[in-house]
Amino acid sequence: MSTVAERLEAIRRTLPKDVELVAVSKFHPAEVVREAYDAGQRLFGESRVQELVAKQPLLPNDIEWHFIGSLQTNKVKYLAPFIHTIQSIDSLKLLAEVDRAAERVGRQIRVLIEVHIAEEDSKHGFSVDECRKLFADGALSAYKHVKIAGLMGMATFTDDTEQVRREFDRLRTLFDEVRAMPDAVDSCFTELSMGMSDDYPTAIEAGSTMVRVGTKIFGPRQYS
Repeated sequence: MSTVAERLEAIRRTLPKDVELVAVSKFHPAEVVREAYDAGQRLFGESRVQELVAKQPLLPNDIEWHFIGSLQTNKVKYLAPFIHTIQSIDSLKLLAEVDRAAERVGRQIRVLIEVHIAEEDSKHGFSVDECRKLFADGALSAYKHVKIAGLMGMATFTDDTEQVRREFDRLRTLFDEVRAMPDAVDSCFTELSMGMSDDYPTAIEAGSTMVRVGTKIFGPRQYS
């Protein structure tokens, strides 16, 4: 059976040099995360606040923690002191709370705006039209303690590769539109986070700059 390090290297070999890998370590203990860290991985993704807050002190400080799950506003304060990026900003209410929490701890927190591109209602995020309007109206410039670094989206969970491709293409088109808007974003708006274990090759073809891969690195989830 292959090791975490071997699986990680196998994934890396499939990625272009300009695509970052977030190793999704949710439901895996700190010692397994450490295996990936020792193999050179520094970006890790988590989706449960309680799990991440317990895990973070056990691991090296140079890890870039990305929060990728649905985030309740009352839990933001627990992440604010150390989180590198919150990829799942799905409402202005959440963005405002991240901004306040970042101000309280004297930081600027990097965030991605989550866009709903899938067919499933279970997915979160702004609609494409809502997201376009957010940037066009300049509504995001009021938040001084967050750094809006790009967009994130999840495609429909389906075997229909063409549907997945259309959804990723739609998000890439929106990303390009936003980047072209005068004064809407600054130079740090560079990330298009899309693609997970089952669909990341299609996401890369569509222009993803960051993929979120868990099962193919860490194996089946170790629920706790």
